[in-house]
Amino acid sequence: MNMEINNGWQAILEDELQKDYFTSLKRFVGEEYSKNPCYPPEEQIFRAFDLCDLQELKVVILGQDPYHGAGQANGLSFSVSPEIPHPPSLRNIFRELEEDLEKPYPDSGDLGDWARQGVLLLNATLTVRASEAGSHQGRGWEKFTDQVIKRISDACEGVVFMLWGGFAGKKHRLIDKEKHLILQSGHPSPLSANRGYWFGNRHFSKCNRYLEEKGKAPIKW
Repeated sequence: MNMEINNGWQAILEDELQKDYFTSLKRFVGEEYSKNPCYPPEEQIFRAFDLCDLQELKVVILGQDPYHGAGQANGLSFSVSPEIPHPPSLRNIFRELEEDLEKPYPDSGDLGDWARQGVLLLNATLTVRASEAGSHQGRGWEKFTDQVIKRISDACEGVVFMLWGGFAGKKHRLIDKEKHLILQSGHPSPLSANRGYWFGNRHFSKCNRYLEEKGKAPIKW
């Protein structure tokens, strides 16, 4: 199984990729994909890194697991392929975007255009067995993605971290608050959003305002 990481990420992650736990993780993922339907497709496991060049990184949006339904996960947190109906959390993200920036609701749920502008759409766990939510948790992915967050914090300046929900919110301890902006709110899932913890957070406009203050081009959400 090819688990190479490109676009400058190798430089800050090379030693992590050589560690015993990551070797065991690669073995586990290879066996899972050979024996079971798993998501995202093998060639998209590291799509978040493939589309977002480290040198262009501006924003990190952290999810927890890939979607486990057929055809949904495409390697970017919260994103689905263009022909796939939008899951509830993604619908609420787009609804908040409509309200915050007065953007029209998009037809496609593929967030690849965000990634190409410097938004790392990172799931804490990068793979999952079909129809079994959380089935690849606790195998090493979380250790790896925690290191991704920490090394971004150490190596970069002025990155916006969007931490949505309790799980993502705990990652604030990995981030240097003096160097970066952390935006936290409830999760966009209906359970959280309908209780008033998501809508109105205005994270998209706050993010762009911060980027402009840092002399960076805003994201075209």
